[in-house]
Amino acid sequence: EHTAFTFLGYTFRARKNRSRHGNLFLSFEPAVSKEALKRMGRELRSWHLHTRSDLSFHELARRINPVVAGWISYCSRFRRWELIPFTMRINAYLVRWIRQKYERLAAKRKAIAKMQEIAQRYPRMFAHWRLTPTANAVAT
Repeated sequence: EHTAFTFLGYTFRARKNRSRHGNLFLSFEPAVSKEALKRMGRELRSWHLHTRSDLSFHELARRINPVVAGWISYCSRFRRWELIPFTMRINAYLVRWIRQKYERLAAKRKAIAKMQEIAQRYPRMFAHWRLTPTANAVAT
């Protein structure tokens, strides 16, 4: 009768999985719930990162890393790849911040290139960058 339920920010339901031998099967597994992702997204949006051009990149990282690291450590316990779209959203806010702060990087391509350069130079600056390879650290 019940095929899924949500508990402590995780949705438990049947999901496709792969065995050690490569065979597909259904297993009842948890993953971060849609409600939890919405809550995190609302909190992220309320920070108005792109308007904080008075902060440096390091200060921005110092402000958001404790919260984002907590979210990641809790929500990525199971099926961590489902958090990647959320980390890309954080990166999109950071690109907007770069475009707002630096006039010469106002073009989106230049801002994305700068973000990728920073991600390769300092791969552990932001807590969410550990979920994605540095080459793919920025969504277009």
